[in-house]
Amino acid sequence: MKVGDDWVLCFPELPNISCWKPPSNWAETLFINIVLYSISALTAVLNLLIIISVSHFRQLHTPTNIVLLSLAVSDFLVGLLLMPADALKKTHCWLFGYFVCSLYRFVSETILSASVVNMVLISVDRYVAICDPLHYTTRITVKRVQFCVWLLWSCSIAYNTYFFFLHYDQQLYYLPCHGDCIILSDNMGAVLDLVLNFFVPVTVIIVLYTGVFVVAVSQARAMRSHITAVTKQISVTKTAKKSELKAARTLGVLVVVFLMCFTPSYFSSLVGYEYLSYSKAYFVQYLYYFNSCLNPVVYALFYPWFRKTVKLIVTLQILQPGSCEANIL
Repeated sequence: MKVGDDWVLCFPELPNISCWKPPSNWAETLFINIVLYSISALTAVLNLLIIISVSHFRQLHTPTNIVLLSLAVSDFLVGLLLMPADALKKTHCWLFGYFVCSLYRFVSETILSASVVNMVLISVDRYVAICDPLHYTTRITVKRVQFCVWLLWSCSIAYNTYFFFLHYDQQLYYLPCHGDCIILSDNMGAVLDLVLNFFVPVTVIIVLYTGVFVVAVSQARAMRSHITAVTKQISVTKTAKKSELKAARTLGVLVVVFLMCFTPSYFSSLVGYEYLSYSKAYFVQYLYYFNSCLNPVVYALFYPWFRKTVKLIVTLQILQPGSCEANIL
C-alpha cells in the first residue's frame, strides 16, 4: 500500500525497523471501531442463527442445508475472528508479534479456502438437482455431503498448515518492519493460491451454473408453450423440477453475491496491494468480509424457514422438549 506524507511511525524510538500507520484522531478511530465491530457482531450473530437452525431442526437436515451450514460456520468465523482482527489492524499498530500475525493469516486462508469450496459444492448440488433430478436423491445424500464437508475442511486446514510451517521461518527472517501484520509470500505460493482458490473454483462454478441456466430456460419455454405430459411420472418430475429451479435461483443469488464480493480481492492480488491506496486496500478486504454478513440476509429474503426458525430461537421455544421435530417447512 502507498504511504502518505503525513503517516507516523508505530515505534518512533525505532525508526529503522518500525512500520508506518496513517494519522487519525480519537473521534475518527472511535467511529471506525463502532462501525467495524458492529458489522462483526452482526455477522457472527446472524450466522450463528443459521448454524442453530440447521443443526437443531430435523426437517432442515438436507444435503443442500448441510452445505449451507458449512458456509455459515466459515462466515461465523469471519465475523468472530477475522473482522475484529482486521479492525484492530486498521486502527492500531500490531502489538501481538509475528506468530499471532501468521496465525491470523492461517485462519484467514483456511476460512477463505473452505468458503470457496462450499460455493463449488452448492453449484454441484444445484446442477445435479436441476439437470439430473431423477438420480438426485440417490447421488446426493446427507452422508455423502457430510463427508464432502468434512473433507473440504480437512484439506483446507492441511493445505494452509503446510504453507504456514513452510514459510514461517523464512518470512520471520525477512520481516519488513515491526508494528504491522504483514505477511510476505513468494511468487510460487501466490500463483498456486490464485489458481486453487480463484481460477479453478470460479471456472467450475460458472460452468455448472451455466448448465443450470440452460436447463432453467428450456423448462420455462416448455411451460410457456403448454407442453403436457401423458404420464403421472413426468408430471411429478416437472413439479419437482419447478421447486428445484426456485432453490437454484435462490442459491444462484448467493453465488453471484459471493463472486461480486470475492473477485475484487483476487484482482487486487494480481495487480499488487502495494499499488493500492490505504483506503482502497481496506475497501477490497472488507468487501470480501462483508459477504459473510450478506449471506444470512439472502437466506432471510428467500427462505421462509429461516424466518420461522429465527422466531423460534429468539423466543427460546427451541428449549422445549421435541422442538427439533417442529414443522417449519
